[in-house]
Amino acid sequence: MKAHHSHWAKLRRDLHAHPELRFEERRTADVVARELEELGYAVLRGLAGTGVVASLLGADPDRGIVLRADLDALPIQEANDFAYASGSEGIMHACGHDGHTVMLLGAARILKELPQLPGTVHFVFQPGEEGGAGARKMIDDGLFEQCPTEAVFGMHNWPGLPAGHFGLRTGPIMAAGSRFRITVRGKGAHAAQPHLGLDPIPLACSMVLQCQTITARHKDPVDPAVVSVCMFHAGNTDNVIPDSAELRGTIRTLSSALHQKLQRDIQLMCEGLAFAYGAQVEVTFFQYYPATINAEAETALCERVIREMFGDERLCCDVPSNMTSEDFGFMLEERPGAYVLIGNAPAGMSAPALHHPKYDFNDDIIPVGVRYWVALAQHYFGTA
Repeated sequence: MKAHHSHWAKLRRDLHAHPELRFEERRTADVVARELEELGYAVLRGLAGTGVVASLLGADPDRGIVLRADLDALPIQEANDFAYASGSEGIMHACGHDGHTVMLLGAARILKELPQLPGTVHFVFQPGEEGGAGARKMIDDGLFEQCPTEAVFGMHNWPGLPAGHFGLRTGPIMAAGSRFRITVRGKGAHAAQPHLGLDPIPLACSMVLQCQTITARHKDPVDPAVVSVCMFHAGNTDNVIPDSAELRGTIRTLSSALHQKLQRDIQLMCEGLAFAYGAQVEVTFFQYYPATINAEAETALCERVIREMFGDERLCCDVPSNMTSEDFGFMLEERPGAYVLIGNAPAGMSAPALHHPKYDFNDDIIPVGVRYWVALAQHYFGTA
């Protein structure tokens, strides 16, 4: 495996230098497909537009597992100045999907060189994770019909863990998430004559405050939830009351059921306030991701693999749930499976957080991730 590390690091840095946004990952998909074809795989393309799938056929083709990586970058201007920094203005791999892709390509290489497994391993390179629900689109395009699958597995680098360590938990490991847009419509007027209009700004301010009351008073206090209003826009000058105001934000919960409840509560709250105020309101929810919920049996399998391959000291079991969202949750709604975190922070150092302009994937963990994927496939099919 050490013989391949320099190739993997070079490939990862090439992907980092050429980031592409969700569903625009055409060059990235071409690179992945070429690597797989050079290894002798038949490549399936086109699921969710730019998705790439390769299957290592086992003795029983009807038994299969999915190992999944994500392809897309983020609309962030990179602040790093190393040689392989993003060459695309305003786009960078700030979440490590370049590293995820290469670790899975590495696993495809190593497993290809080993004796045939009893079942099939589907290597799934998914587009559009960052807000595009690419996993849902691949499923809708027939992923599991074309690739018979018993279980699904995902992995994400984590700067909060030391390099080569792993984080894992049974149950929700990532939150359900959605975005919302609240548009309040009143009546514009001169700032000196507010009585001639219907000012939407005080009403919108009330809605911001009431969103916080909903999370404090409309749910069990021990059930985590976050409602954040992150954008507020109204008017274009300082002496005119505008016709409308717009709020935008996000909801995060560890329960998909609670998520739906909070959406209903926000809708009712906004409609009630608008009615009392005499204004109009439109509430829209979009970019919904379900909670990423690890199944018990598959999580136990991942735990056993990590302990046997890397030692007890490299595993943080029962890692705290995180309120960020991940569209691998769509796959876990369809099939049992588990999602693990792999540490990205260099020894004795902190690392920039995910989605930070100075983030970079740690190439030293590529062989660790490859070993994990290979051992997981072997253990799942009972050949380790």
